[in-house]
Amino acid sequence: MTIERTPQKHYPKAEIWRRGLALGLDFLGAWLVSSLFGSSSLGIQFIQILVFIFCWLILRVVVVFNNRGQSLGRWAFDLKILEVENGQVVGRIPELLALVKREAIIGFGALLVSIALGNLRANPTAILLLLPLAIDCGAAFSDPQLRQALHDRYARTFIVSSRRGYSLDIKIKRLVDTLQRNVRR
Repeated sequence: MTIERTPQKHYPKAEIWRRGLALGLDFLGAWLVSSLFGSSSLGIQFIQILVFIFCWLILRVVVVFNNRGQSLGRWAFDLKILEVENGQVVGRIPELLALVKREAIIGFGALLVSIALGNLRANPTAILLLLPLAIDCGAAFSDPQLRQALHDRYARTFIVSSRRGYSLDIKIKRLVDTLQRNVRR
């Protein structure tokens, strides 16, 4: 009796800069909606925080679960979230609970960034609120094999390049190339 090893399907790793841009686009969407509910007074705005959390969960959990592993930002930059089992990437999107765990961690960091942006003018030390998100996402630099951030490791998820999306990064590169060619003429 021999044990046959089935070949694993190769999933291309997503570049860290594309992941950052996708996260930034999702953050921008949640932050813009929540900023509509803020007031002009300084300090922490509880209604704004609740709206941010609600928007974040909608954009990063509900949309991802219903859209084959892609949020708005991941769709724009051709990325997809998949599940990891025993160190191997599996070709399915994570379950709802795994997405909630993952997005609770990164959402907390994003919420702190949102609070920092709202209070930076009055309190420059609010920039320190960026540290939890930087530490969480910075872990991807120390993992050359899977490039998983801390929230990915905890939720057993992996971000891969996808063929289904808007290809915003490619379209921006083409636009910049065209503009450079026109300027040179």
